[in-house]
Amino acid sequence: MTRLDPTRFDPVEEAITRAHREEWARVVATLTRRLGDLGAAEDAAADAFATAVERWPHDGVPPNPGGWLTTTATRKAIDRLRRELRRDEKHQEAALLHDDDPPLDRGAVEDDRLRLVFTCCHPALSPEARVALTLRMVGGLTMPQIARAFLVPEATMGQRLTRAKAKIRAAHVPYRVPTAQDLPARLDAVLTVLFLVFNEGYLATGSDTEPVRADLTAEAIRLTRLVRELLPDDSGEVTGLLALMLLTEARRPARVSSTGELVTLGEQDRSRWDTELVDEGHHLVRERLAVVAAGGPPPGRYQLLAAINAVHTAAKDARDTDWSQVVTLYDRLVRVDPSPLVALDRAIAVAELDGPDVALALVDRLPLAGHHAFHVTRAELLRRLGRRAEALEAYDRALALSANTAETAYLTRRRSQLD
Repeated sequence: MTRLDPTRFDPVEEAITRAHREEWARVVATLTRRLGDLGAAEDAAADAFATAVERWPHDGVPPNPGGWLTTTATRKAIDRLRRELRRDEKHQEAALLHDDDPPLDRGAVEDDRLRLVFTCCHPALSPEARVALTLRMVGGLTMPQIARAFLVPEATMGQRLTRAKAKIRAAHVPYRVPTAQDLPARLDAVLTVLFLVFNEGYLATGSDTEPVRADLTAEAIRLTRLVRELLPDDSGEVTGLLALMLLTEARRPARVSSTGELVTLGEQDRSRWDTELVDEGHHLVRERLAVVAAGGPPPGRYQLLAAINAVHTAAKDARDTDWSQVVTLYDRLVRVDPSPLVALDRAIAVAELDGPDVALALVDRLPLAGHHAFHVTRAELLRRLGRRAEALEAYDRALALSANTAETAYLTRRRSQLD
């Protein structure tokens, strides 16, 4: 792809970057519906963005960047069909692409992007491959971002995605609009994808991106609302995920300071929180609690995370947080999801209840040496214990692994205070 000269075309480069973030998934979803081929759709979208990099600096940014990209990608796809396969049936497919509203069965899912989420979560693929592929196609996340979400090296994640696409081609897995019967079996993978897309938006990675990407968090919330409408009789995890997103998104206005530094939960100005989102999130949590109390299924991962966030957002001041209840909820969550990251979050709550020494003993047993949150937590606990040299080393490790600009600024300040 042609590179832009940032000294000459900053506004254009910014426009292309913004278009990629906002339009990638929509373009891929539209072309996948028309082509019936996920790989071809991604290739055509990539070609369109490459063309934008070449032409926009000279021709100017079009009035409707998204429409321009979709039209260009469609033409690229048509050209490929005509060039590679000259058979009559492929000409018919190309003709179909010219139709702005092709008469394709939309199945049980009306929304293009949500349908692509369910389609990528095909049962022929492994659970990890489904999630990774959807993050790439729908969320528009880069390979490093997806690798960080899975706590694996970038090369490993690249191999997984390559194998997933190869399996789709080799097994002739068709692009098929999911039916209503398909949806429940794919729900867990879909919720995982939406959760990871939201997380990437709330703590965005990359030195050339905003620390918080409201476009990703808003899209994740929108799609989760659609899933809840689509499956009103689900086990409660869709509602739990929506509540979790709302309660987390409510804190976004206070998340980053005016100087671009991350503001921790305990230091946030709670008057800046979005009270409407807090109220809606609390309502959903109470709704699920009532179902469980009436003999419904026990809460899953997202419902418990939502309940933990409800405790945090119910406190008018950080000092009023009911840490005993938070730890109790984490105890239940660990039984449902015994992952090291959940254990790390539980240890942070334990520090507030039983002290940093108890928490540090728990943290040091976790296999998270390659994860920045592990070193951030250790640095803060060591700081509270007065172990300055060890805290400085932990801050250095955290800074080396941090990929969020606001978090980097926060850690740099915290470290300099010790130095």
